[in-house]
Amino acid sequence: MAKEIERKFLVNRDLFKPTSEGDYIAQGYLSSTPERTVRVRIKNNRGYLTVKGKNTGISRSEFEYAIPVSDAKELLELCEPSIIIKRRYNINVNGSKWEVDIFEGDNEGLIVAEIELASEDESFSKPDWIGEEVSFDVRYYNSHLSKQPFKSWSLQS
Repeated sequence: MAKEIERKFLVNRDLFKPTSEGDYIAQGYLSSTPERTVRVRIKNNRGYLTVKGKNTGISRSEFEYAIPVSDAKELLELCEPSIIIKRRYNINVNGSKWEVDIFEGDNEGLIVAEIELASEDESFSKPDWIGEEVSFDVRYYNSHLSKQPFKSWSLQS
């Protein structure tokens, strides 16, 4: 079984300066219950279908499969509202791979970084642009952002 262990952090936009164009990502959810998510993603010109299990701490099962981009485009039409658009930047910091997502559309203004770990207690160094940890805050899960976009948060307070 494939296992994903990741921690998620907000990014200080004044300190993070992308040095490339990043990867274009459009993704939607066919299912987004807490017990499982089924995600469709187009990354640049490739399609993916991903099934994730329920979170246990910062770990969960994850299965990802490449699919034809034409299928991914059709599946995005079947997804729950709304589709997430973002640019992803892969940054290597002291041997650790960070993925930084700069969101667009209804989630514009949000920048989140994730680091995948081999174990829940693995140590790592944080770059200076890393801010507050939000690993356990469901509002920052992409599946939640598709239903409650970042731009709507201040309207709900």
